Amino acid sequence: MSTLTAHGVSVSFGALEVLHNADLLVAPGDRIAVVGPNGVGKSTLLRVLAGLVQPDAGTVSAAGTAGYLPQERDRRDDETAMGYIARRTGVAAAEAAMLAASDRLARASGGGQPSGPATGGPATGEAATGEADTGGADTGGAAERASETYAAALDTYLALGGPDLEIRTSELAASLGLPADLDRPATGLSGGQAARLALAAVLLARFDVLLLDEPTNDLDLTGLELLESHLAAFRGGLVVVSHDRAFLERTARQVLQIDPHTREVKLYGGGYQAYREELERDRVRAAGAYETYAATRDELIERARRQKEWARTGERSAKSAAARRKEPDKNIRRGRVEGAQHQAARGAATLRAAERLEPVAEPRKEWELRLRFGAAERSGDIVAVLSDAVVRRGAFQLGPVSMQLNWGERMLVQGDNGSGKTTLLQALLGRMPLASGRGSLGPSVRVGEIDQGRLTFDADARLLDAFCAESGLLEPDARTLLAKFGLGADDIGRPVARLSPGERTRADLALLMHSGANLLVLDEPTNHLDLPAIEQLEQALDRYDGTLLIVTHDRRLAERVRVTRRLTVSAGTVAEQ
Repeated sequence: MSTLTAHGVSVSFGALEVLHNADLLVAPGDRIAVVGPNGVGKSTLLRVLAGLVQPDAGTVSAAGTAGYLPQERDRRDDETAMGYIARRTGVAAAEAAMLAASDRLARASGGGQPSGPATGGPATGEAATGEADTGGADTGGAAERASETYAAALDTYLALGGPDLEIRTSELAASLGLPADLDRPATGLSGGQAARLALAAVLLARFDVLLLDEPTNDLDLTGLELLESHLAAFRGGLVVVSHDRAFLERTARQVLQIDPHTREVKLYGGGYQAYREELERDRVRAAGAYETYAATRDELIERARRQKEWARTGERSAKSAAARRKEPDKNIRRGRVEGAQHQAARGAATLRAAERLEPVAEPRKEWELRLRFGAAERSGDIVAVLSDAVVRRGAFQLGPVSMQLNWGERMLVQGDNGSGKTTLLQALLGRMPLASGRGSLGPSVRVGEIDQGRLTFDADARLLDAFCAESGLLEPDARTLLAKFGLGADDIGRPVARLSPGERTRADLALLMHSGANLLVLDEPTNHLDLPAIEQLEQALDRYDGTLLIVTHDRRLAERVRVTRRLTVSAGTVAEQ
């Protein structure tokens, strides 16, 4: 049985502890969703499980293969689409290990040629079993060890589906709408094709345990259905980080929560919806327990205060000259003093009872993204117009499109990857040259935008410098605004390229809130956002009173955001529902 086990894992980056004493067992059939705010350590946990980050304490062990597919597409300049698939499925690394083991076996056996094929097929011949003639060059020990290493490498290569990867990829490419020529550079693919290429890597991978970081980002509805269907049939273990609520409801059977304060993990059973319900019950129980504790403590302290005050008043009265004149009997006066002292003793006992109460910690008030888009001055009645507009990008054509976007309209644009949604947005904004037709943007329109690639800021600049340059804010004001979006001193001092995708998205939202835009253009705005932030975004969009143009594959967002128009883009054609 293939399993992946983490025991007592702790990871720190400098003074920041990211994970504390985490335990996790991933067995075949497990479907574990990892949840928590941006920056809490979800991606770090996956990288630790994949062996890419060594923990400061604790151990990770695997019986079988574990494959990590990161949330960023990480296409490389020197890599073909097929090379990307081979790397992401683990076949490239397995093939390299097998060929290296083959070379060592050939040398240890006294042969002059490596036994593994240069093209990545399985090695054959007697050297694979360690039975080749050594010519007296080795007594057998080194050759035996090399043979065992090669056999293990070959087994891994075969288990990962190396021999027929190219055939399987070619068959899948057509159904995913990928180019038939997979030897083209991966960086030359469109955004939609890149998303489908990443999906292909998931569908083709044959790891025993899949570690998926935001696999739904940028996927269209067809791709989401393919991914969910594949994972439903997958027999291995799955650990997934995702902020797609519909995906989590369909996929997760357990939920692993990373606490943002203690950095400890807690596993919930029963699926994502059950986790949300249990979390709410825990919140209500914790709040009720603290309220009971606080009320009891406050009541005892107040009673002790009253008792001590009564004691002081009674003792002063009993000892005063007036009291002596009114009550000449000294025994009675002494009794009154003793009564006051007893009252003081009762007050002290009541205070000790308050101190002996079992303390109950006050529930922490979680940080919230308080997002509000305030529209600038109203634009004209007509925000954007396209008239018989045609856009050509290589072999792809969008249009002809004729449409008008008016002030205050809220338009949702949906369609498959590569259908032309982003091209339509850019044409409406006047940023895409038209092959024919006309387009215009209203003169008083002020655009606020989140692009799909999160490329707003200079990647090499510090976030604070880049944010000041884009916003026009002075440093103190920029720091204050970024802090409201959970970006503190450590974050704003780092180069933009070193920020997580979620942190870059928060910076985009901060800039968007500051912009005072009267036209919001949001292309997949929920990508990389954590679940609480997505819910805050939904509320902010609901309150926004300007013009809204949104592209999303987030099924829950599409259901909950109030819209007045819906467009569907398909193979370059635009239709209104």
